[in-house]
Amino acid sequence: MPLTLFIRLIGACLVAIILAAGAGPAWALGGGAKPATPIVAAAAAVETDGAKTRFKVTLSKPVTAEVSLMERPDRLIIDLPEVAFHLPAEAGRSKEGLIASYRYGLFATGRSRVVMELTQPAVVSGMTTAPDPTGAATILTIELSRVDREEFRKSAAGSAPPAKDTPAPVAQAAKDARPVIMIDPGHGGIDPGAAASSGSVAEKDLVLSFGQRLKKKLEESGRYKVLLTRDQDVFVSLGDRVRAARAVQADLFISIHADSISGGQDVRGLTIYTGSERASDADSARLADRENKADAVAGVDSGDMPDDVSDILMDLTLRETRGFSHGFASRLVGEFDSVARLNKNPHRQARFQVLRAHDVPSVLVELGYLSSQKDLDLLMSDEWRAKMVSAMSNAVDRFFATRLARRGAAAAVLP
Repeated sequence: MPLTLFIRLIGACLVAIILAAGAGPAWALGGGAKPATPIVAAAAAVETDGAKTRFKVTLSKPVTAEVSLMERPDRLIIDLPEVAFHLPAEAGRSKEGLIASYRYGLFATGRSRVVMELTQPAVVSGMTTAPDPTGAATILTIELSRVDREEFRKSAAGSAPPAKDTPAPVAQAAKDARPVIMIDPGHGGIDPGAAASSGSVAEKDLVLSFGQRLKKKLEESGRYKVLLTRDQDVFVSLGDRVRAARAVQADLFISIHADSISGGQDVRGLTIYTGSERASDADSARLADRENKADAVAGVDSGDMPDDVSDILMDLTLRETRGFSHGFASRLVGEFDSVARLNKNPHRQARFQVLRAHDVPSVLVELGYLSSQKDLDLLMSDEWRAKMVSAMSNAVDRFFATRLARRGAAAAVLP
């Protein structure tokens, strides 16, 4: 189909897309006022012209875009106002010219981002917005031109992406004596996490739904104060997840994931991870390394992680905290054993960045592997998720019963 005809068809469909957009875009999930007229991205295309490559995105209204470059790996970052991306599932996956691939999504409340992986060093040599032939839409065009490594390095050094606004600590209205539990749905926004082979299920959506369900279950008893690191499809950096838990003095941090693995259909089952400087096995080390690159996926410099343990008091606290983390992991394994298919080695350790809070007992729960059809079927089952949420709730109850009992015993011998 000729490009001009395709653009006309897109323009004619934009009104219908905008009217339907309220059914499920990111802003409908909470966290900020819903825009009166959402900006919709209805199509995207990549064109090559010799040493130049052009990225074109069809939008429902003009926008102001900010571009920047990052090295290691080479990336182009495009920051936009909040946009609802209505693009095909395969958009951005194919290599074309200077663009190896690209991903897109909500980066922060009111801000969206496109991150392009480059096939070789390139800089932005042109950026325009112009009405499409129908006048019903706007086409944003960003032109890339090939350059040598030194020029790219200089351009990247002078064009750092805008800093992501650090969310304010989640405040508690009044002093709450109840244990505070922070649930951390992994990935989000521009960082989709793993995906089923069909492309129909993204990890970020599945774990957010599970985290919200777990929060509701834990709140039923009234015994806990339960918070989420994210309650919508938005990117949250690894450092901000850790800081959020520490800011509210969380008593327990539970990170929820559902990864994929190269072993394919034969590798499946639920796994619980705790933090450690040395991984318990090679598979855990590889998984932690992949998860620790979440910030890079979203075009964020992860050099702002909380400081490493640097004094003896913090080291003693870390040892005690990791003891509690292991205790909770053991309780999870015990509760899951009767209701879920566990991995052959269900409790593992690795250096996950998100488990680095030295004073918050923390675990990362892999609910299963999206690369396994059997695991995926379970993850999509309401009945299975209800059983898992109940099992996790029971493990939380047992964990805090033990901790509170120890505190009581310690208090009894104090003068």
